[in-house]
Amino acid sequence: MRLLHRSALAAPLFCAFACGGQTLAPTPSSDAGVVLPAHDAAPMEPSDAGFTDSGTVADSGVHADAGPPPPVDAGPPPPVDAGEPDPDAGQPQTLAEQCFSDIFDPAAPGPDYDQFSPTAGSHCLGTNHQAITGVQRVVFLGDSVTVGSPPTLPQDFYRSRLSDMLTAQFNLQAPSDTWKRASYTNGTSLIRESGDFASCAKWGARADDLMRDNTQVQDCLPEDKRDLRTLVILTIGGNDIASITKNGTPSGGRTLAEVTAQTAGFIALVNDTIAWIKAPGRFPNGVDVVLANMFEFTDGTGDVDSCPAAGLAGFDEPWTNPQDLEDLVVWANEEFMRITVDHGADMIFMLENFCGHGFYHDDPTNRCYRGPMAERWFDATCIHPNPTGHGVIADMFMAVVNE
Repeated sequence: MRLLHRSALAAPLFCAFACGGQTLAPTPSSDAGVVLPAHDAAPMEPSDAGFTDSGTVADSGVHADAGPPPPVDAGPPPPVDAGEPDPDAGQPQTLAEQCFSDIFDPAAPGPDYDQFSPTAGSHCLGTNHQAITGVQRVVFLGDSVTVGSPPTLPQDFYRSRLSDMLTAQFNLQAPSDTWKRASYTNGTSLIRESGDFASCAKWGARADDLMRDNTQVQDCLPEDKRDLRTLVILTIGGNDIASITKNGTPSGGRTLAEVTAQTAGFIALVNDTIAWIKAPGRFPNGVDVVLANMFEFTDGTGDVDSCPAAGLAGFDEPWTNPQDLEDLVVWANEEFMRITVDHGADMIFMLENFCGHGFYHDDPTNRCYRGPMAERWFDATCIHPNPTGHGVIADMFMAVVNE
């Protein structure tokens, strides 16, 4: 029998969505000393990145009061026969019921995305908040999922596949094959810019590498390029959750208050980044942002031993109270949706769609079981997509762009 290490990155990441649809804000013990921000708190202001904003704030569109229109006597409305109430009509579907009914378990804990009133795309691969048209430049930011990593070949990286699709869609200058490759020395794309594409993503990157401790955003979105209609593609958060997971174990030595503060801190950095990019006037001709939420490889079981290399990645020690970790990750995933809605960005449902394509993909008793033909979309490292997984991610991003 496999030992369930629910403290690992995998377990809380899956249960952060597909297990249910109720709100689960973190509930650390009363002596934790840290309280995570409430969802209805005012959004954090973007941190000062040291730039001079050359853009101007757009016209608010408020006009002088033209007075009320003259009244129109339309007469009384005709009577409407509403008929008998339909007892089977029920309540409106939640996002989970609408898009993930095959894996949705209302009895299990999970984040409440619906509290932020997102608009899901008809494809259910992500949200639909932006009309992405007229793209002139594409920028990739984030971590190793975006850079790409062996054993997957460069032409199969989602970044490579998506750049080909976007080139055709928007008649862009295609990037070179050299740009599509990854530097095993630097953990970045072999060259930063090629054609109408740039990549500043890096292996191991966390939220603080976007703008605070490193300068992915500043490097790939320089002021002299901001007059171009820009599309930003981003994967981030997996390494932050991995760090939190390891820090909260007994050998990690961090208190619940400390890892709670770490969680709130990385969410604030993601919020600051998206807010900075989407600030009115910063990109005079427009900017669109599509980010991904965080996937996991155990198909909701929490059994990190299902991937033989999980111990090498450090996911081999349980938390004293695994529920604390799950609560933190649930809250973090809810916050990704809040950030997406607050700033008019979009998010692909990478976590939800990879459910059933991890290391339990062939277990018919698993909640995420997709049938006997379901493939695994993760490579031997446990935490990175294989070529099929990369192709799925590219298709998900493109579906959001197209709608």
